[in-house]
Amino acid sequence: MPEPQTPAAKGDETAAAPADQGGKKSPSVSVCLPADHSPVEEELQMKQTQKQGTSVGKRAPGEDHQPSQPSGIFVERPQSATATKGKDITFVAKVDSSNMAKKPTMKWLKGKWLDLGSKAGKHLQFKEVYDRNTKIYTYEMSIIKVVDGDAGSYRCEVTAKNKCDSSPFEVSVQAAPEEQQDNILEAFKRSGDGGEDAGELDFSALLKKREKKPKVVEEAEVDVFLILKDAKPCDYERIAFEYGITDLRGLLKRLKKMKKVEPKKSDAFLRKLDAAYSVDKGKKIHLSVEVTDPNTPVKWLKNGQEVKPSAKYVFESVGNKRTLTINKCNQSDDAAYECVVGEEKSFTEVFVKEPPVTITKLLDDAHTVVGQKVEFEVEVSEEGANVKWMKDGVELNKETAGSRYRFKKDGRRHVLIVNEATKEDIGMYHALTNGGESKAELEVEDKELEVLQSIADLTVKAAEQAVFKCEVSDENVKGKWLKDGVEVRPSDRVKITHFGRTHKLMIDDVKPSDAGDYSFVPDGYALSLSAKLNFLEIKIAYVPREDPPKIHLDAGGPGGDNTITVVAGNKLSLDVQITGEPAPTVCWRKGDQVVPEGEGRVHVESNKSLSSFIIERAEKDDEGRYSISVTNAAGEDVVELNVKIVDVPSPPENVRCTSVGEYSGAIAWDPPAFDGGVPIKGYLMERRKVGSSRWTKLNFDVHESTAYEAKRMIEGVLYEMRVFTVNGVGTSEPSATSQPFMPIAPTGEPTRLTVDDVTDTTCALKWRPPEKIGAGGIDGYIVEYCKEGGDQWVQANEEPVVNNQYRVKGLPVGERMLFRVTAVNIAGRSPPATLPQAVTIREIVENPKIRVPRHLRSKLTVRVGEKVNLVLPFQGKPRPVATWSKDGVLLEDKAVGTRTSDVDAILFIRSAERSHSGKYTLSVQVESALDSADLHIQVVEEPGPPVAVRVADVWGSNAALEWKPPKDDGNCEIIGYTVHKADMKTKDWFTVVEHNRRPGCTVSDLVMGNEYLFRVFSENVCGLSAEPGISQNTAIVTKTGLSHNRAPFKEADVNCSPKFTAPLMDRSVVAGYSTAISCAVRGYPKPKIIWMKNNMIISEDPKFLMQNNQGVLTLNIRKPGVYDGGKYSCRAANDLGEDVVECKLEVHVVQEKGAAAKN
Repeated sequence: MPEPQTPAAKGDETAAAPADQGGKKSPSVSVCLPADHSPVEEELQMKQTQKQGTSVGKRAPGEDHQPSQPSGIFVERPQSATATKGKDITFVAKVDSSNMAKKPTMKWLKGKWLDLGSKAGKHLQFKEVYDRNTKIYTYEMSIIKVVDGDAGSYRCEVTAKNKCDSSPFEVSVQAAPEEQQDNILEAFKRSGDGGEDAGELDFSALLKKREKKPKVVEEAEVDVFLILKDAKPCDYERIAFEYGITDLRGLLKRLKKMKKVEPKKSDAFLRKLDAAYSVDKGKKIHLSVEVTDPNTPVKWLKNGQEVKPSAKYVFESVGNKRTLTINKCNQSDDAAYECVVGEEKSFTEVFVKEPPVTITKLLDDAHTVVGQKVEFEVEVSEEGANVKWMKDGVELNKETAGSRYRFKKDGRRHVLIVNEATKEDIGMYHALTNGGESKAELEVEDKELEVLQSIADLTVKAAEQAVFKCEVSDENVKGKWLKDGVEVRPSDRVKITHFGRTHKLMIDDVKPSDAGDYSFVPDGYALSLSAKLNFLEIKIAYVPREDPPKIHLDAGGPGGDNTITVVAGNKLSLDVQITGEPAPTVCWRKGDQVVPEGEGRVHVESNKSLSSFIIERAEKDDEGRYSISVTNAAGEDVVELNVKIVDVPSPPENVRCTSVGEYSGAIAWDPPAFDGGVPIKGYLMERRKVGSSRWTKLNFDVHESTAYEAKRMIEGVLYEMRVFTVNGVGTSEPSATSQPFMPIAPTGEPTRLTVDDVTDTTCALKWRPPEKIGAGGIDGYIVEYCKEGGDQWVQANEEPVVNNQYRVKGLPVGERMLFRVTAVNIAGRSPPATLPQAVTIREIVENPKIRVPRHLRSKLTVRVGEKVNLVLPFQGKPRPVATWSKDGVLLEDKAVGTRTSDVDAILFIRSAERSHSGKYTLSVQVESALDSADLHIQVVEEPGPPVAVRVADVWGSNAALEWKPPKDDGNCEIIGYTVHKADMKTKDWFTVVEHNRRPGCTVSDLVMGNEYLFRVFSENVCGLSAEPGISQNTAIVTKTGLSHNRAPFKEADVNCSPKFTAPLMDRSVVAGYSTAISCAVRGYPKPKIIWMKNNMIISEDPKFLMQNNQGVLTLNIRKPGVYDGGKYSCRAANDLGEDVVECKLEVHVVQEKGAAAKN
């Protein structure tokens, strides 16, 4: 049986023998094998085919292929198919739209979610065709050069306004078939009569003509590979021979391919990323994995580049779960992603789907005439979207359209402009987006030619001039003059002219042969203007005829007022036909002034029956009332007419920017002083960046108002604007450029508006700057107030205040007032920040309180001559009364100055003296409440010298000194004495004692035989006294006859084991503040020092600095933390022994006041 042919799959045709017409089963069998098949596969395929008599995908005998019946809104559904690798295949779906209000939407999907529309390209191609007669949409999906990855489940979904249907289908991929000899497996049969297992392989069957095998009885189908798959390897050979398979090697190779390879279990991942993810544009997506080790770090890669955490890419780690969140996805996020743990990776792919762009305003059919401009306008749902224009299925773009078409974008508006439509432009125009389509039909007709003035019959005499004149609506139209159907050719006597819309035929010296029917035929129009020329031949005696003159003029003005409108700069040529016998005299006047004939810019040209009034290059001064008068002997005729000169208007005036926004600017202007004589239609606007020479049009359709808001501007960039005036004549020159302006958004409202202070007539406010400040910054703040319940806000400050605080003055006492603050910049005022509750304007009584600074709470010591400046802040309302006193007496010393403000009191002394020492008291009082604070000031200077210095005793090489304290201690305690000695021989002074506390001392190591003099300085906090006290007597060290018997020298043994003379002390320190612990050790030889923390040796850690200065050991700890606390020990060891001291270090963290209060 043949394999059924898939009706909807083109390009993948597997040839098979058709069934007989009689419905009988064909004896031939067609088997399709992959390109890499083995002989054992072919043998199995043949055996199974012979058993069943059918192939995969067969139909019952006599069964004809019937196409799938249409159901739902599908007319034809795509069918499952087997594609050949490397070839193309096409799937077709048809949808009936006759009962649909709008065009259906078709999606091609793979699997459950993958939208193939985003993958369109060289490999996947989509096509859509619409039949207007049957109203059937045909959708095609083509897979170019099929690969193995194209196999799988597919689905097409069609959606209308109130209908939805889907059709699934399967695609399988097979390798390209290779031609093989039929029944090649028979070559592997063994020769002999011993059965299948006997004899040798006989290939002679390949050379002989094979006889037709008898028809075998159908047996139950047996899948040998399923039996082999479950069997033991030792049974493979037995099963192969049992089913007649002789190629055991090919059997094992095929079986190995069929066995499912278990995926390798990952050591790093418990759960890997999915194969792919899909997300809508603008949404966020989470990519998550589960790792084996919760402490292992992971890296995320995008297209091979590492992703760093940011506001767009957020990393999360919770237990074993690792998540990458991508916020606000766009097309740049459509990429391949990897999660790397060590050397293992997990791959995925993210597809970002853009929301379809729909058409919100459909195209309208257009009907026009040849030469006119046509615009097709469509509006889409998003700005900046791409719209594809097509005409009769052919795409229109800038390369193919040329100058015939123009494309315009204005926000969401997309316009296709057809310049000067022709018959070739007739057709169906489509505007397509990725989410919608709109179409419109264009009809172009020939332009009708309007006859403004037809030719008239003429009766002329011999030798006179005959003039035929006509005027048509199109000045570009040419034509032919015919006489009795024959074209008239110009000659010396016949002249043909075409000027503007006027066509003339002039025949001079008329002859009888010139009489006949004349006609003018415009080129390209089925139109003919005809008139007759009558020749008047006078054969009788001429009798003069008198006809009154007549002016034949119809200017066609409104209301019959004979108004002629001329565009300034153009030429006016007005031909007026005149009749009358005898020939009348013609006179043109403007007011009382006669228009000259034949000369000048404004002149008249006349002949017997025609008078032409001509104005070259019309000007505004030519406007006014004109009259033409004709006179002869039979009478007179006068006609008045009005000539109106129109021109392009003057440009608008006073173009200015009235307000700006973050991305916009509002401009206004005054109408032009001169409208050109015709109503103004509107205005055109242009803008440019300051410094640029390129102007950008803001509107293509005239804007009727004198105000306009320009949008889509860049904040912080200076722009200029200019405006054009448009009337029925044309467009004016551009206006003067506006002053530069900058689009800037107003700032946000000020924050944290609070009341700082209230008095009987004032209220002090303070606030914080706005959270949002644009490119224009802040120029200042406006403060306003109003009474509670009222709506009349009064501005408190004339100019904006720069500071973030302001005191409103002149408020009524006792009233409840509301306040608000507004930020101001070049863009205007921000929204106001308003106090939530009204404030009562009344002084708040607050008890006085003096806050004495810490350094003034103890006695203040000042040296004589130094400056004293003490500030004591206080509080209290109303303003407290401050008084100073010294030692309980009101301070009246002019050398001590005081100064008092609303919040503090100052005591200052320019040059301190000892008399300024004492207790100063500051008292502040509010009504009956009182508070006071004492300041103790001590003014000191250097002390006087000690008195009564003398040598009390001398013995050996020693001298005892005594003295009395100085009479002047410098107004402070004497803290010691310094003693100098001098040999009477050299008189050089040397210090022997410093900081001696007692009024006496012993000086030793004096040289025998010398005489010494001594002096003593007293010392206080200011230093040594300026003058010393000199000893009243000297010390004479006499020589004696003493002899010294020196004992024999015995070297002392200084070796000793280490011994700590000063232990380590327990300490408690504050975290973040460097500290040190110290101890002292002695021992010889010099011991080796080892510092330890928690019995662990402290190595060369930069946090610790170890010092040894003459046996004083110090361990400096730099900015200790909580973890630096613990037990510290110091070990000293040498050859004679060792010693250890220990201490405990506690590190505690000081909490801030706010945090402590919360706890």
